[in-house]
Amino acid sequence: MSERGLCSRREADEYIERGWVYVDGVRVEELGTRIDPSQTITLDKKAENISRVTILLHKPVGYVSGQPEPGYRPASTLIVPDNRFAGDNPSIRFEREHLKGLAPAGRLDIDSTGLLVFTQDGRIAKLLIGEDSTIEKEYLVRVEGSLDEKGMKLLNHGLSLDDVPLKPANVTWQNTDQLRFVLREGKKRQIRRMCELVGLKVTGLKRVRIGRLALGDLPQGQWRYMHGYERF
Repeated sequence: MSERGLCSRREADEYIERGWVYVDGVRVEELGTRIDPSQTITLDKKAENISRVTILLHKPVGYVSGQPEPGYRPASTLIVPDNRFAGDNPSIRFEREHLKGLAPAGRLDIDSTGLLVFTQDGRIAKLLIGEDSTIEKEYLVRVEGSLDEKGMKLLNHGLSLDDVPLKPANVTWQNTDQLRFVLREGKKRQIRRMCELVGLKVTGLKRVRIGRLALGDLPQGQWRYMHGYERF
C-alpha cells in the first residue's frame, strides 16, 4: 500500500485494523497479508475522509528536529497554541488530536534555523523524505573563507560524502558572504560538510523553502497550518 502511494505503512496498519482495506473487492482482516502485484487494492471512503494536519514551523537554533539530545528540546515542543502565527487562517481550530502521530518530515540540525515540516500524513512524509523524493530544499548559508571557481563547481556537482557521490546541486552567491543552496537530498549536516570540503566554514544556515512552500514571514519559533490549497 505504501509502495503504491495509497498511504504510509503506519496508516496501512490502522486501515486494515479498521476494516477499510479491500483486495479485489474482498476485505483484508490480517496485518501482513501478502498479495499478488497484479491484484487491486482499494480503500473505504472513510479512510479517504480522515483529516490529517501538516504544520510548518520556523525552527530556532538550539532545538533538534527529531529525537531530543541531552540538554536540548525537540522542535515539536514549540507547537503549542501560544506559538501559533497570528497571521494563520483562524478557521482552522487547534486541537490536541493534531499532535497525535505528528512527526518531522525531514531534518534540520540543531545549529540551523528555518522551515521544518511536521505531518500526520504519511503521503506527505514520503513525498518529502522518501528515497525517490525530488522535492527541492532551498537554504541561505553564511560562510567564512574563500571560494574559487573550482570550489564552486565542486559544490554544484562532484563532491561525495561517506564515499557516496552527491546529487547535483544548485549553488550560487547570494551576496558577498552568503551562498544560496538548492538541494534535492538531505544527508546529515550535508551543507556544512560540503562547505568544509571546499575550505569554507558555515557561520549561519537557514532553510527558506521546501518545494513550493516558502518560509515567508513566519516568525522564528512560531508555526502555522499548511492549508488545503497549498502543495509542495
